[in-house]
Amino acid sequence: QRMAPSLPATINIREPRWDQSTFQGRARHFFTVTDPRNLLLSGAALEEARRVVESYRAGTVPPGLTEDQLWRAKYIYDSAFHPDTGEKMLLIGRMSAQVPMNMTITGCMLTFYRTTPAVLFWQWVNQSFNAIVNYTNRSGDAPITPSQLGTAYVSATTGAVVTALGLKSLTKHLPTIIGRYVPFAAVAAANCINIPLMRQRELKLGIPVTDENGNRLGESAAAARKAILQVVVSRIGMAAPAMAIPPVIMNALEKRAFLKRYPYLNAPLQVGLVGLCLVFATPLCCALFPQKSSMHVSRLEPSLQARIREEAAGVELVYFNKGL
Repeated sequence: QRMAPSLPATINIREPRWDQSTFQGRARHFFTVTDPRNLLLSGAALEEARRVVESYRAGTVPPGLTEDQLWRAKYIYDSAFHPDTGEKMLLIGRMSAQVPMNMTITGCMLTFYRTTPAVLFWQWVNQSFNAIVNYTNRSGDAPITPSQLGTAYVSATTGAVVTALGLKSLTKHLPTIIGRYVPFAAVAAANCINIPLMRQRELKLGIPVTDENGNRLGESAAAARKAILQVVVSRIGMAAPAMAIPPVIMNALEKRAFLKRYPYLNAPLQVGLVGLCLVFATPLCCALFPQKSSMHVSRLEPSLQARIREEAAGVELVYFNKGL
């Protein structure tokens, strides 16, 4: 029996497996990145994936390794280790924890929305989780300081709670279904506060922009604004189906005898419905915009435009990493 030919050492595993210029390619990438099953992998499985990836990057191809096994190892490695520092990330801060964590928190926010203490508690839990995710996935290029993290956390929590309580008081005399959408408005408001604050350094100093070959052309705050707007839209889009569809279903179910007879099933049903929405909404909304986003040189700051025209004449589009 002949052995399988050795895998070439030229596969670029620093980039995603699928074409990121198409929505389908981005969606396949993020379905793999956000797969909750990665949370169940043992420490030994994570270390084996690290060994395979680091060996391959160093030019050593383990005998018998197939291309599918290599990509599987790359995605396991990416799911658990920080791309810049190489440190193992906090379990609940990993992208693979997004669906189980968000379905639990969002399900509880939608279930316990009637009393002020419950609104306060679940909005605080949600923003605490967001702070952990933002810290865990921080960029090694522009690290978040403890004071920036604290400011973003306090501001987002305050914004979410004020929005939730303000809208709750306004909806007292409106139909029940309207009150069920208060948590979504609060989450959307918090995202609009939290993400720009967490990335304020980029808004002040700019983010690196490159030509299509990856040659760095400078830093742009205009590119940072576009990147942050895209992330805010993605995050709100991610929350929308999970916070918009279950309230309609639960409102209909609560009028039936079944839930009146078994009221303790309210929270599990809500969490399950939210989970079903998030399994699809999380990767699909991450894929709305290319990770490597682009903008026209004419949209950049005048000083950077002038430098690009002088040093890289002919470049019309610049590219940048939008973040997550």
